Amino acid sequence: MIKSMYPFWSALISAVIAQILKPFIRAAMHHDWKPHMAVESGGMPSSHSAMVTALALSVGIQENFRSTLFAVSSILAIIVIYDAANVRYYSGQNAQVTQQLVKDVQDLFHVDFLDPVYDIKLKEVLGHKWSEVLGGIILGAATALIINFWF
Repeated sequence: MIKSMYPFWSALISAVIAQILKPFIRAAMHHDWKPHMAVESGGMPSSHSAMVTALALSVGIQENFRSTLFAVSSILAIIVIYDAANVRYYSGQNAQVTQQLVKDVQDLFHVDFLDPVYDIKLKEVLGHKWSEVLGGIILGAATALIINFWF
């Protein structure tokens, strides 16, 4: 059962490990402890990248690297990794700029916007820097290989 579900467990375990590591890596790099990072997006390593890398590598090991299933899982991995490092990262940057722009307009003209939409705090950390994505790829590959040899 576990061996037949090896790609699933490999992907899931790598994502969980990545999420657990985030607050510890942040504490080591920035000298501040933020345990909530374990349940948030963004940060080092990318759990999305770890998950899809582990999935693709596990499928390649189990089904053969020339299989259609490996090709499909690899394309999925490429899309998710690209999205994590580009689309979601720049969406977070746009949220940060938009919030600053609203604040600057309010300060400049000494007005408060009455519409409650301006009170919504947008999430600024949505995606990843390429170094965080690379960390996720390495973690996902290592997890897939370790679980393969373990089982």
